[in-house]
Amino acid sequence: MSLNFLKDFSLKSFNTFGIDAKATSFISVHSEQELFELLESNHFLTAKNVLWLGGGSNILLSQDFQGLVIHLDIKAKSTQKIDDEFSLVTASTGENWHEFVLWTLDNELGGLENLSLIPGNVGTSAIQNIGAYGVEIKDVLQSLRALDLETKEILSFDNKDCEFAYRDSYFKRNKGRFVILEISFKLSRKNHKLRTTYGAISDELAKLGLDISIQNISKAVIRIRQSKLPDPNELGNSGSFFKNPIVSKDLYCSLKEKYPDIAAYPMADEKYKLAAGWLIEQSGWKGKRIGDAGMHARQALVLVNYGNATGQDLIQLSKRVAKDVFSKFAVQIEAEVNII
Repeated sequence: MSLNFLKDFSLKSFNTFGIDAKATSFISVHSEQELFELLESNHFLTAKNVLWLGGGSNILLSQDFQGLVIHLDIKAKSTQKIDDEFSLVTASTGENWHEFVLWTLDNELGGLENLSLIPGNVGTSAIQNIGAYGVEIKDVLQSLRALDLETKEILSFDNKDCEFAYRDSYFKRNKGRFVILEISFKLSRKNHKLRTTYGAISDELAKLGLDISIQNISKAVIRIRQSKLPDPNELGNSGSFFKNPIVSKDLYCSLKEKYPDIAAYPMADEKYKLAAGWLIEQSGWKGKRIGDAGMHARQALVLVNYGNATGQDLIQLSKRVAKDVFSKFAVQIEAEVNII
């Protein structure tokens, strides 16, 4: 098997921001066999910098990448019945997340419907502990297999091993050490635990005249996301750019007194998660544009590339937004996106 390395390769179509950065060297890996062949190659062993790339939906390229970019394009999915109530569903790292969710719904398997239309691939879903409308990956992940780049061993992790937190995981805290190969989810075969109270799902179902089911919840979530979020194929973006900040009860109460309509959600340990989009909008950035970089007109949480913005343009704008939010609310918002 021969590995196909490409030189001075444009990554524009491999990142959802559409940044036209180049990689010194690029290769797509389509199987675990190819992956292990790559790890033994001189090209990999002598590379000074390595970037592992999935769907490119959670990265912002700040400049050309001086090194080797490895695109994980390993695809496979399967189901295994556990009992009458549940099935174990396994997907490889390169499977498109939204297409995988729709496939589970076609197979009458519940648990991922609230996570419909999230950009990216299966492998990175666990790194970020992606979440939406009251559901996170940690709620459904059973186990995963990952390659430890330090030992070259394939290890198994159960849910607890992943040390999930809000938009965080063991793998994110050990960035660059592990390559997730496949993830197994425990999904319901019947008696689905339907979550419709978070966000506007119930209202959207009523508006569409749909009964509550896993398929219809997915349809409602897709409609809501499409009404708020730009399509990366039409306007470069990575979805939510900033994390929702978590603050103390004292700070929340102080802000609530000054801003009665502040958007917030109670958390454990008497903390509150604030809606970063609300903070950004109140700071005057919703729909504001500087050159080809801007905050989206319908969702202030989304940083967008209107055409020819560079990674640096977007980074500088995000810093200005964060600075203004802190100046107004004394709350620090942090990027959810990985800046390369």
